[in-house]
Amino acid sequence: MEQLDTGRSGPAPDPQAAFFSPSLAGRTRASDLELDGGTVAYWSYEPVDATPATRTILVIHGFRGDHHGLLRVVDMLPEMRVIVPDLPGFGSSDAFVRGEHTVERYGEFIADFMDALGLGPETVLLGHSFGSIIASHFTADHPGAVTPLVLVNPIASPALEGPKGLMTKLAVFYYQLSAKLPRRLGLALLRNRLIVRVMSETMAKTRDKQLRGFVHDQHDAYFSAFADRNSLLESFKASVSSHVAEAAPRLQLPVLLIAGEKDEIATLPAQHKLLEMLPDGRLVVIPGVGHLIHYETPEPAAAAIRTFLEEHPA
Repeated sequence: MEQLDTGRSGPAPDPQAAFFSPSLAGRTRASDLELDGGTVAYWSYEPVDATPATRTILVIHGFRGDHHGLLRVVDMLPEMRVIVPDLPGFGSSDAFVRGEHTVERYGEFIADFMDALGLGPETVLLGHSFGSIIASHFTADHPGAVTPLVLVNPIASPALEGPKGLMTKLAVFYYQLSAKLPRRLGLALLRNRLIVRVMSETMAKTRDKQLRGFVHDQHDAYFSAFADRNSLLESFKASVSSHVAEAAPRLQLPVLLIAGEKDEIATLPAQHKLLEMLPDGRLVVIPGVGHLIHYETPEPAAAAIRTFLEEHPA
């Protein structure tokens, strides 16, 4: 197990600098880690003024995302040390060399990654969307490994059940077909810009034209950065076959849920049911936003995280 620091730093991570503070570039450091036979790319965002009380947050991004997705929230937490890996199979990280891309396997990855970086039980774990499933199951399976837990747009209920079940089944067919087609056709289907744009238009709730354009640009730039079709299919199956509620009763630590009022993927009624299952949970609902809190409303999300951590010091 070897840690390689590439020493990369430089301009703001996104060309649309208007959506990021000038200080973010100075906080940014990209590194590579050789882990279990593959390379993991991760980014560290150092605090502006580190103190003994500085918190470290490990962020787990969502399906077909990478470290870019949570950058606006990271930018709003300049007093924190934030570490964001590209999950294996996504972004600049290799797919798993051994084992399928399941929720359990991603949990093993978190354990190995934390061990490699020397991240102890005072680490805050944050998961968004599919990352909320991974983070919650890891925390339930490794009591005492992190504290507390923050879940943004948490997947609170089974994706294959309820009103959204039909759309999920269609998505399953889409990923299965893409994996079975000849490689060139399969990749073309997965990376089809029209399909990506329809997805982006459906999830975006903001009426701000500039912000909406930013969301679409982010999806165009990073939604198709995956290692291969098989690992993508495995990860998708994991994302729709598990949910946070399965792990909720075993989460014996403070848990913050940050939900979008208009979220059609992780619906608000499901969030309230999830809250009732948590031994020590809090729910913050952000109005006017759906499943893209990390893009559209980073300020209130960061404020909720900051308050929660102040109430639960290391």
